[in-house]
Amino acid sequence: MHSPVAVIGGAGRLGSLVTRRLLDEGVKVRVVSRNPQRGRLPLGVELHRADVRYADTLTDALRGCSAIVFTVEPGTADSGPDSPETTVHDGVRNALAAAMEQGGRPHFVLISQIFVTRREHPMNAYGRLLDWRLRGEDAVRESGLPYTVMRPSWLTDDRIAGDRVRLEQDDRGDGWVSRSAVAEASVAALRGPAAVGRTFELYNEPGRPPADWDQMFGRLRPDRVLERWGA
Repeated sequence: MHSPVAVIGGAGRLGSLVTRRLLDEGVKVRVVSRNPQRGRLPLGVELHRADVRYADTLTDALRGCSAIVFTVEPGTADSGPDSPETTVHDGVRNALAAAMEQGGRPHFVLISQIFVTRREHPMNAYGRLLDWRLRGEDAVRESGLPYTVMRPSWLTDDRIAGDRVRLEQDDRGDGWVSRSAVAEASVAALRGPAAVGRTFELYNEPGRPPADWDQMFGRLRPDRVLERWGA
């Protein structure tokens, strides 16, 4: 894994865990956040104050990054700066544009969520959260960058459902997953090509933690968009 890696939303509950796991592996980390001082971040991280809602704030923060992990909270307003349209659709597109502005091709890991294909779910009443999540995913898949789209199930701070991680596709399941497991999966996805071009859901269940993430990623079906690229 090459450095630096930018964690957008890196001062948040999930983003800070991703940041710490990257540091544990000796990776240089840039925390990109509207308020990078709000979290208790470890020493050694590079802090960049930027806001995905405003494209011009991202250029310096993402310049030269080998990878980007996007962990922004969506908001639930129907419109305006705290709406899902602005944060996890426009925000994703702004981050992609800034990442490619200097001709870069960073590995883009997007943290989305389960149920994005279930428009009838009550959660979609909050600013069309699921619709805009899915459109943000589509922007990543169509960007031409190496990418991984993760859809965590309902997030917890503890592994109440177990330590084992189950990966699925097609957005048909339900369950729980710990933030620490999602952070571990995010870092593992950056170690090599096994997770590139994959969209998948994550769940915890009883059992042991993963011993070989590449093997798990390798069992996943590549996204169809890769077929159009001749991959």
